[in-house]
Amino acid sequence: MADKTLSSRLQAGLDGWREIVARYHRPSPGRSVLQLCTTLLPLLATFVVMYFALRVSFWLVLPLSVVAGGFLIRTFIIMHDCGHGSFFRSRRANDLVGFITGVLTLTPYTQWRRDHAIHHATSGHLDERGLGDVTTLTVREYLQLGLWGRFKYRLYRNPLILLGVAPLWLMAIRHRFHTPRSAGRREIVSVQLTNLSILALFLVTSLLIGPLHVAAIYLPAMAIAGAAGVWLFYVQHQFEDAYWAGEGEWDYAAAAVKGSSFYRLPKVLEWFTGHIGYHHVHHLSPRIPNYLLPRAHRENPVFQQAPTLTLWQSVRTFSLKLWDEERRKLIGWRELKGLRTQDLGLRT
Repeated sequence: MADKTLSSRLQAGLDGWREIVARYHRPSPGRSVLQLCTTLLPLLATFVVMYFALRVSFWLVLPLSVVAGGFLIRTFIIMHDCGHGSFFRSRRANDLVGFITGVLTLTPYTQWRRDHAIHHATSGHLDERGLGDVTTLTVREYLQLGLWGRFKYRLYRNPLILLGVAPLWLMAIRHRFHTPRSAGRREIVSVQLTNLSILALFLVTSLLIGPLHVAAIYLPAMAIAGAAGVWLFYVQHQFEDAYWAGEGEWDYAAAAVKGSSFYRLPKVLEWFTGHIGYHHVHHLSPRIPNYLLPRAHRENPVFQQAPTLTLWQSVRTFSLKLWDEERRKLIGWRELKGLRTQDLGLRT
């Protein structure tokens, strides 16, 4: 009953959400430029320090890779805002900065922008899964699979695969080709130009310091950033009381605020992740610049009713695997076994 009361209060508060978020839609050119400077310049400085540390020992480079990875996450968030048209008022400026930051993070900006827009438009929609989200099956869908299908799904949802293999697959393969389902001429050209720019940047830096040094400096940092990025995306939509609904019931505002978590991170991590932990506000209105998300959350009580995850609570979300349509919650393998045992008991 308490959950239903909270849900109804939240829905009532969202009735005028367009007027609420409109107050935060104008980016500040000064703050955006400052964020660019406090991201790209320290990133470059960290790479330079890593180069000199590499002359002493590769083991000195690894701790610095964590710092560089943090700045790469922040670089990706800038690209992310540009893709939503929220970083600058000028579309041309957004596209230029988005392309450059996309190259630095191995992401084809225009294609990613298209895929991510589809994610925002269909997040939490049971009938529109499959593009720009973490694959999530319902209990019924999983039980209808054969042994091979269940094995593949279990393997996919394994944390080692999601955080280890998936980021490498995204960087090395997935982002090197356009998405057939969402690619037009601009998206195809975007992928090709991004690949050529990455190659050119690698060749130029290799001429300066050598290809092995480039790989030793960049790849560990990007691997850390990639794993952290997948982690953030996962926990912001995969929690026990997340929102999923089918055609006729799905609601955009409810999916945004109830189906995206408020990931309450320590201040230093919040800074490196560009305030993306305020994901419920961002999903409701991606036109809000990342640096205004905390203010929007703070000034509007309705946003403070969104599902909240702490760092420790987020670790436990990796035990969640399937959407239980009956109980309207994500469950794990142990709960699935209990449901099947209960079902067998009812039949006998």
